Amino acid sequence: MARTPVPADSKTEDRGKSRDIGPLRGLFPFLKPYKWLMIGAGVALVFTAVVSLVLPMAVRQVVDGFTMDRLADMDRYFAATIFIMGALAIGTGMRFYLVTRLGERVIADIRMAVYNKVIGLSPAFYEKIMTGEVLSRLTTDTTLILSVISSSVSVALRNVLMMFGGLVFMSITSLKMTGLVLLMVPVVIIPILVLGRKLRTLSRESQDKIAQSSGEASETLLAAQTVQAYTHEAESRKSFDGLTEAAFDAARRRIVTRAIMTISVIFLVFTGVVGVLWMGARDVINGIMSPGELVQFLIYSVMVAGAVAALSEIWGELQRAAGATERLIELIEAEDVIKDPENPVPAPARARGDIRFTDVTFRYPARPEVKALADLNLHIEPGETVALVGPSGAGKSTIFQLLMRFFDPDEGEICLDDIPIETMLRADLRRAFALVPQDPVIFATTAMENIRFGRPDASDAEVVEAAKAAAAHEFLERLPQGYNSYVGERGVMLSGGQKQRIAIARAILRDSPVLLLDEATSALDAESERAVQVAVEKLSQDRTTLIIAHRLATVKKADRIVVFDEGRIVAEGTHEQLVKQGGLYARLAKLQFTDGQAG
Repeated sequence: MARTPVPADSKTEDRGKSRDIGPLRGLFPFLKPYKWLMIGAGVALVFTAVVSLVLPMAVRQVVDGFTMDRLADMDRYFAATIFIMGALAIGTGMRFYLVTRLGERVIADIRMAVYNKVIGLSPAFYEKIMTGEVLSRLTTDTTLILSVISSSVSVALRNVLMMFGGLVFMSITSLKMTGLVLLMVPVVIIPILVLGRKLRTLSRESQDKIAQSSGEASETLLAAQTVQAYTHEAESRKSFDGLTEAAFDAARRRIVTRAIMTISVIFLVFTGVVGVLWMGARDVINGIMSPGELVQFLIYSVMVAGAVAALSEIWGELQRAAGATERLIELIEAEDVIKDPENPVPAPARARGDIRFTDVTFRYPARPEVKALADLNLHIEPGETVALVGPSGAGKSTIFQLLMRFFDPDEGEICLDDIPIETMLRADLRRAFALVPQDPVIFATTAMENIRFGRPDASDAEVVEAAKAAAAHEFLERLPQGYNSYVGERGVMLSGGQKQRIAIARAILRDSPVLLLDEATSALDAESERAVQVAVEKLSQDRTTLIIAHRLATVKKADRIVVFDEGRIVAEGTHEQLVKQGGLYARLAKLQFTDGQAG
């Protein structure tokens, strides 16, 4: 079974060499639902472009009016010019409103689409990409795309209309001078094409460097206490500074390239325009053109030149946005190695809790040379409490990972109530489990909402009952606002034991038929552990319970103990039976549990 995911940045080099803005096509599915908003913005855009193109004709009449003895006509020309400017202002305002609203709406949809995808991707995906890089794509990359949709595309389309419309009116005014201007076009296009390709490569590199620095910052900030405890601040700062400087260097090279392209285009365009106007001035002196016609041609020339110059800058923005779009679409289209079946088998309304591993072999994608589990056969009866023990790395936690389908086995089959788990929808499968991890996850909200995470529709009274059962009620009541106290990011305002009791309360509230406890009482003091142990025993009476534990109080009361070593089951039995047998469990019991005597 091919399970190793493709790294999100594995194709960076190839993408960086892309020579077009084709990835922007990935935005079309997000723009399509808002076609009327786009049509409205397009109408406003065309309207402002047409009004802008009409303006030089009014200016021509005004200039030529200076030479005529018709004051009333000149007044009308000035009034018409003011009217045109008013129409231009209204059209520009409408274009800004519609385009900006479209951009904000589309970016909100993209952010939701990316988050909705990545929150459901299996852990194998996150073995290949840092969470900080995903966050960078959600923030930095979407900001770039917002700039393009809200501004760059609109301005680019307007300038295209201005450029071609201006050329048409220039031709009507003076075909000869227009022909001379067009001779300059190939000279202007060359630097845009040559430097634009390089700009795309540098834009992608710049975004990747920013993502790397964001990943580094996210990792160290989430472990700030550990960094400080080991006085690792200087090294962390040095590493982050290095990545940030690398991002700056990539950005600097991108800026230099874009600046050179802008300088080249503007200089070539305006040099050509000045040369053509020099010829136009001679035609006015010779009586071939009127002063108004020359001014009109001049304005259209400036419009066209400005449009070309603006397009060269916008091209750079589009290059950057293309890279950002590529990175986001990459996440949205990421193939999860763990997939729901096309024709899922209905899961039991409430599972009995019969669990069976048959000839299961599994290797983690990041360590394909090591078998985490090897030819495992394990059957757990409904309602049975089974303790999984063994040294670190023996494969205990892997049982939980496979059971909840965070990973799929390389070989063998896992069944819940005689139904292969890969034939069920993952969401239906996971509703059968309540997990208490060794390192409890506490969210940056109130204690009440942290417990309610186990069952979002639970009432306050049910949350309190679960907290009582987990021996958490007393300390929660003593918090400043009781259950409604904010517990800080990752529960920094709580002790390790308090966090663990909240996690246990969350699992109790979930009320699933299978309870998974991964060192669930390891951070509790003796008094709290006894209280939680009573709760766990009561909770385990009518459900299947799997416990990973080293604490004697938990292991001794299990119906069965399964001993793991190097991914294999080496012994099974009760505490007393295993101690009498000797072997690995007896050694572990002597070191960690008791003096090795049954008791």
